[in-house]
Amino acid sequence: MKSKFEVSKLNLHYGQFHALKDVSLSIFPHEVTALIGPSGCGKSTFLKTLNRMNDLEDGVTIDGSVLLDGKDIFKDMDAISLRQRVGMVFQQPNPFPKSIYENVAYGPRLQGIRSKVKLDEIVENALRGAAIWDEVKDRLKKNAMGLSGGQQQRLCIARALAAGPDVLLMDEPTSALDPISTSKIEELCAQLKKDYTIVMVTHNMQQAARISDRTAFFLLGEVVEYSDTDQMFSMPKDKRTEDYITGRFG
Repeated sequence: MKSKFEVSKLNLHYGQFHALKDVSLSIFPHEVTALIGPSGCGKSTFLKTLNRMNDLEDGVTIDGSVLLDGKDIFKDMDAISLRQRVGMVFQQPNPFPKSIYENVAYGPRLQGIRSKVKLDEIVENALRGAAIWDEVKDRLKKNAMGLSGGQQQRLCIARALAAGPDVLLMDEPTSALDPISTSKIEELCAQLKKDYTIVMVTHNMQQAARISDRTAFFLLGEVVEYSDTDQMFSMPKDKRTEDYITGRFG
């Protein structure tokens, strides 16, 4: 199978700090890839590299290559067109203080879509895609800040989908949510991977085991092990992986 992302010998420094060390891995389309590991091990830094969010930080130097569908994201694409293709959902739901409709229509408007018919269609499709349409269809003009945390997070997923990406990056998307909202987002990921490629940072080992196809274990900026999720959780090859997933450290 052809990879969606091909990452090769990726190194990232914040000033003197070597945050990612020779990371090489392939991320495949229509799969959920989980990134696990203790805090500060490079998972979120790696995730943010995939849509060049690290470009926004001072003193960052990057070498190595990251190819998206065979194109180098640093050399062959500008950050804006990359981010249209690679959407991001953050740990804390971060809806804009606008109506539910305007949250979702924001990206398409930036892309120059003005037609109300077209915007209505994109908003409905994105909200349906994020499994929240039935809950909000009668209050699209109401402020998004009035939604529950779990609904806000699904709205943020809808907002990412409305830009028409083919990859969704999720940085611990359920860590601020209650168990019911968490299971809704997990079910949603299982649906979304039919149409998108999902890369998710999670601290929750059970979550990685439940919803991901492949898992990468990061430690001190390196990928210690990367394999099929079932295999990693049942027969990890590296002692450090085993120690982490059985809770001996982290």
